[in-house]
Amino acid sequence: MNEIALNTVITGEGPPIVLLHGFPQTHLMWRHVAPKLAEHHTVICPDLRGYGASSKPRHGYDKRTMAQDVIDLADELQLGTFALVGHDRGVHVAFRAALDHPDRISHLGLLDSVPALDTWDVLRGREAAAAFHLYLMAQPEGLPEELISNSADAFFGHFLDVWAKSPFPDDIRAGYLKAAREAVPSIVADFRALATIDVEHDRADLEAGRKLTMPVAVMQQDWGSQLGFDPTELWRKWATDLRYTTTSAGHFMAEEAPDEVVSFIRDLVAPVEGSSSATGPTQATGLAAHGAR
Repeated sequence: MNEIALNTVITGEGPPIVLLHGFPQTHLMWRHVAPKLAEHHTVICPDLRGYGASSKPRHGYDKRTMAQDVIDLADELQLGTFALVGHDRGVHVAFRAALDHPDRISHLGLLDSVPALDTWDVLRGREAAAAFHLYLMAQPEGLPEELISNSADAFFGHFLDVWAKSPFPDDIRAGYLKAAREAVPSIVADFRALATIDVEHDRADLEAGRKLTMPVAVMQQDWGSQLGFDPTELWRKWATDLRYTTTSAGHFMAEEAPDEVVSFIRDLVAPVEGSSSATGPTQATGLAAHGAR
């Protein structure tokens, strides 16, 4: 496989936590969360394959491959086992990493998404119109990329605006738009995989009885009451040790309610707080490009 470089921020020292961003964002979404977690942890925030300043190959956007990128990055950093937290798109990558590599993930945190297999089933009626982008980007290669590229700022800006409960700072919003504008084909490929191969992988695992064996914590907006489903039931199919909570923050909770997200993550990993046996790299700050093979 060709080398994939994941643009990565690393800060802090202690038991490692890897944070995976969502759509249409980059690792920058963790800017308020990572420094607080870094008081007791090594915090690793990569741009996912196809996003931000990471490599953008044409293929490889099934979540199994994207999860392997994360494992390869962890190997390069000699993390051993580590806690993994994902938001939005990062949920699907983290979920797949935990299913495929349960010996590497000590704790799993999932912010504001549902399993790929259930995404399509819970979207019903008029309320499902809010997820029009899922259906657009699920279409065969060509048309979605052309439509979105021709109005990239309007398209991605729509989600930054309607999913937020408070406006983004101008510089942050502009940075997200620039990053997304430069990554249209890979972002579409990521979403297209959610409607195809990712669902196939999830269905095969569910039928085989595979479970998430590590402690799992989920925090979401109260989607279930809006769309008429029980989100805890969806996650209990996969997790033997589940903690579920809702938030009054908007979708971009790591930026709107960072203290709440920090508490959520600290509660999840509390058993390893201050552990002398956990391993991680020494303190480092700033951007670094790490090759994931």
